[in-house]
Amino acid sequence: MDEASERRSAWGRIVGAAHEAGTAVTVATVCTVCAEELEADAVGITLITDGELRVVACATDERAARLEDCQLIAGEGPCTEAFLQDTWVEEPALHCPPSRWPAFTQCAADVGIGAVAALPLSIGDLRIGVLDLYRTRSSPLTGDQRNRAFAYARILAVLVLDEHPHLLTMGTHASQPGPQGYPPTVHQAAGMLAARTGLTTDDALARLRAHAYSNGLPLLETADHVISGRSLDPEEDATP
Repeated sequence: MDEASERRSAWGRIVGAAHEAGTAVTVATVCTVCAEELEADAVGITLITDGELRVVACATDERAARLEDCQLIAGEGPCTEAFLQDTWVEEPALHCPPSRWPAFTQCAADVGIGAVAALPLSIGDLRIGVLDLYRTRSSPLTGDQRNRAFAYARILAVLVLDEHPHLLTMGTHASQPGPQGYPPTVHQAAGMLAARTGLTTDDALARLRAHAYSNGLPLLETADHVISGRSLDPEEDATP
């Protein structure tokens, strides 16, 4: 089946599923259909705006949410690699050492994920994020599944722009190597932590990431903790 036919077929399944459920066609509903069609156990979408800010746009379950956040904290993983290289990235056996993404692989093991595939979301030359497909079993996607994944990615890119129109007016800064940005609240928390502790903002950001990683917490939760005026040291919080 050619690319256009794949997209028409995928769109037909999406509309049918939305009609059956009595819901509108949204990024979330497409992710659910995509997961079922590609035999993925979880799906996540992360938006990367202006090559600097990263925001999770969709996660089909808690596993996907945790893995998307893990990549944000660790600065490694299929999402970052697929975005930077603008290409399909797949690891069908995450737990066969040596791992290409040690921190991400450990997080995947913790939630029972054994394989991952990631592909960029783009329209023309505009790259806006990444679609991550997670599977519990260690196995690659078939050629047909890979073709269908690209069809869903094209549809999702359009829907993402519809739900996040600001992406159309974002800047054109080049993507930087390494971790791809953080949501605004994380930068705010890093600035506040730096002011409280005398750290540089880069060191404060590193401390936020280290605290989130070592305690198994979402990075945004850790940032909110700091913004609310609490310390990352529980003993300090307990001091009258």
